[in-house]
Amino acid sequence: MHLAALSVIVPDYEAGIAFFCGTLGFELCEDIPQGNKRWVTVAAPGSQTRIVLARAATQAQRAAIGQQGAGRVWLFLETDNFARDHAALIARGIVFEEAPRDEIYGTVAVFRDPFGNRWDLIQRAS
Repeated sequence: MHLAALSVIVPDYEAGIAFFCGTLGFELCEDIPQGNKRWVTVAAPGSQTRIVLARAATQAQRAAIGQQGAGRVWLFLETDNFARDHAALIARGIVFEEAPRDEIYGTVAVFRDPFGNRWDLIQRAS
């Protein structure tokens, strides 16, 4: 078994696609119309796990945008070259909440996506 997908609530599909595929450089895997909604999945290049972009359809769902991690980092973007990808994300408009720091498990820095979700960019220690 493996984790095939997880959902991230977004205000609309286009904003989600623009961030994940434009800013982060993910691949658009599927965009299938389903009447009043779409099945939209994205994935980091080479990743087995997809993110389902779930458009908020109710007030409760809209209130959950950016709050799925309850204010904590809950999305982890792993890299094999922290300096390269940190610089590339900054060049694409990502604002990091902190300077990169070295932890026992690796080099890490936190950023927020445009929806309010907190992410770690992390390069694992050797």
